[in-house]
Amino acid sequence: MAQKFPQSPTPLWRDERFWRIVSQLIVVCLVAVAIAIFWSNLTRNLQQLGIQFGFDFLRQQAGFDIGETLLPYKPSDSYSFALWIGLINSLRIAIAGIILTTIVGITAGIARLSDNWLVRNLSLVYVEIFRNTPLLLQLLFWYSVVFLSLPQEENKVSLGSFIYFSQNGIELPWFTLSPEFSALLLGLTFYTGSFVAEIVRGGIQSVSQGQWEAAASLGLKPSLTMRLVIFPQALRVIIPPLTSQYLNLTKNSSLAIAIGYPDIYFVASTTFNQTGRAVEVMLLIMLTYLTLSLITSLSMNLFNRTVQIKER
Repeated sequence: MAQKFPQSPTPLWRDERFWRIVSQLIVVCLVAVAIAIFWSNLTRNLQQLGIQFGFDFLRQQAGFDIGETLLPYKPSDSYSFALWIGLINSLRIAIAGIILTTIVGITAGIARLSDNWLVRNLSLVYVEIFRNTPLLLQLLFWYSVVFLSLPQEENKVSLGSFIYFSQNGIELPWFTLSPEFSALLLGLTFYTGSFVAEIVRGGIQSVSQGQWEAAASLGLKPSLTMRLVIFPQALRVIIPPLTSQYLNLTKNSSLAIAIGYPDIYFVASTTFNQTGRAVEVMLLIMLTYLTLSLITSLSMNLFNRTVQIKER
């Protein structure tokens, strides 16, 4: 019987886990040093200019009106409440945009693979036009060319018997969407939806042809095959790049300032112009978009885990 000798412990300088931890600590230290240098330069420059850093201005009276609010707001309210109103408006457009973009993108992506020549090419034209046109130009088109060219309220155009279009925006049975909100929502939806359509098309094509053949051999109709067999498998490929498009939509909503929709960036810009607190306002904007992006990423990562194949 062979004699077993005890293994000697691996030296630290040869332990891969040790160097992994050390490298992470070095990166953290470098980031901390960079932040400290930046903060030191910032405070020194502000002192030389006679500017005091702080967020006390948030308690001051805002003194400006916000054209579109869900909560009661008046110019005598504080800057902090005005920014809160802007954040709510940003969340409105981001949530509505993500929902509509998902619907438009999935529909167009599936249509790109349709056996119908007209449907397939109409989807192709939509994707190529909206994907290759600047978003800012599209927003200005929806606002200036479409909504401002609509008739007045008394001559509003009806779509069916429950949706009406006029210069006042889109009127639904339960609420009215302003022209600024409507233009921003449609612009973000159709622009981002064109990218989502290509992601969906690529995800569906990544599923092997054998899955289609197996479903057909079971007698499933093409619509059921797509819904029950192909699309659930394609989600594993679709979700990661789809998350990036949701993040882009949230950040691109800051272009609302071009058409006068009072989102967080619009309100923050007005706050900066009145108070001159550039650093504080920019930090607030950065923190806001960072938080929204992290929440979106976390939600999509959790959803991504639920659709992955789990080994038994």
